[in-house]
Parts: sequence; structure tokens; C-alpha cells
Amino acid sequence: MSVSSLKGGVGKTSVTMGLASAALQRGVRTLVIDLDPHADSTTGLAVSRGAGTEAGQLLRDAKKAQVTEHTVRSGWVDFLPEEERAEAVLDVVPGSALSATFDRPDIRPRDMRRLRTLLEGVTGYDLVLVDCPPSLAGLTRIAWAASTQVLLVAEPSLFSVAGTERTMRAIRMFSNEYAPQLTQAGVVVNRARADSAEHEYRLLEMERLYKDKLMLPVLEENAYWQQIQGAAYPVHHWPGDQARDLAKSFDQLLRQLV
Repeated sequence: MSVSSLKGGVGKTSVTMGLASAALQRGVRTLVIDLDPHADSTTGLAVSRGAGTEAGQLLRDAKKAQVTEHTVRSGWVDFLPEEERAEAVLDVVPGSALSATFDRPDIRPRDMRRLRTLLEGVTGYDLVLVDCPPSLAGLTRIAWAASTQVLLVAEPSLFSVAGTERTMRAIRMFSNEYAPQLTQAGVVVNRARADSAEHEYRLLEMERLYKDKLMLPVLEENAYWQQIQGAAYPVHHWPGDQARDLAKSFDQLLRQLV
């Protein structure tokens, strides 16, 4: 499942991490592939820079490499009770700036198949999340070609709504031409504010535009979220009622996706 947006700053990586936290809590065996050259998912999932083989190198060696030999266990597993750690699976293919060499607008079809080649025959996971960069260049196309679904992330703002519309059209075109297995999982609305008339208006607009693709619950703006990510913590293990409410929202979203 590719987690995508063609507009930056909407919290795409935050949603990836929230779903990974919910999956770990629920016992869903998960692999996170960080294709964003900024590698924020890698840092947030408590993976040290330099650990494992980065995604860009694996894409270069797609015909020779075995993904399962190069993944790194997320440090989040250590937050589980000791008796649960042995069975828990939350692995990461680390991101790095090296991936940017593939983020070209003119990427060739054979290069788009590199991640799909890497994942062929891989077993042991219930869910694979690919954190994509906020563009429709090479890395996003590589992710989409390997995915069965795209989860879109949007904010309740004019530019984000327009960007999501563009992304939906792009998915349909890409699926028709390169990836017939690809479908839209839905749209997650992030950073909504209950006290904003503009957000309320845009949410109603999204309901009209996306209909059954709009996923609930909407993720509300949360003052603790940035602090949780900065500490490289799973939201399910952060203390406080606000964190618990956010964790429950990700639990509900995960149940709809898996």
C-alpha cells in the first residue's frame, strides 16, 4: 500500500507512522519501505541512520537483492511487553537521499518495476506500507507499480483538495497504463480543526467529491503529534488522553484497510 499525496506538508509520513503503530499494537506483521529521500519515516520509526541497506541502494540492485536480508527492525518493538517482542514484526527498509537518483519525471518503464521485482516472493508480512515523496516523479511511480492500493492523505484546504483530485486522476491513468492491479484505498483527512469554518466547508466538499472513498474518522489537529514523532515514539505508547484518542483513530483506519 502506497501512502501518497502530490502536495507536500499534509502529514503523509505521520499517517504512515500512525498506521504502523496501530499495526504493531494489533500484531499485524508490517514492513515499512521509506521511499522519501528525506527519510523521515526511518527516523520516526527509531531506525538509526546507516543501519541496514537503504532503499536507493536496493533499487539499484533490484535483480540481485533480497529485501528480507536488508530490513531493519524498528526500535518501536522494544516498547512492547517482553513476552510479545519475539512474535512482533515491524521492519523497515530505510530511506536516504540516494533514492533521489530515481526521482526523475522521465523514468523508464523498466525502472518503474524495480520495487515490484524486489518484493516478488517476499512472505512473512501482512501489510507493506510505502511512504512516497510528495510528487508524481519516479519514486512514486516505482511505489505505485509495486502496490495493490494507494492511500491518499489530504488536509481540509483548497490546495490539498485540488491536489487530491489530481492524484486520483493520476492513479487512474497510471493503473490503465502500467499497473492494472492498482486501486484507491481511500482518502485520509489529516490535521482538521473543529473550530475552523474553512475546514468545515472543505470537509463537506470532500464528502461530495470523494463519497465512499473518504475514510473516517477524520484525524484532528493534535498538539502532541509533533512531539510524539520527534521522540520517535509509537503513538500507542505515548501517555495522555489526547494520544489515546489519536491512537484509537489509527486503530479504526487500520481495521478498514487490513
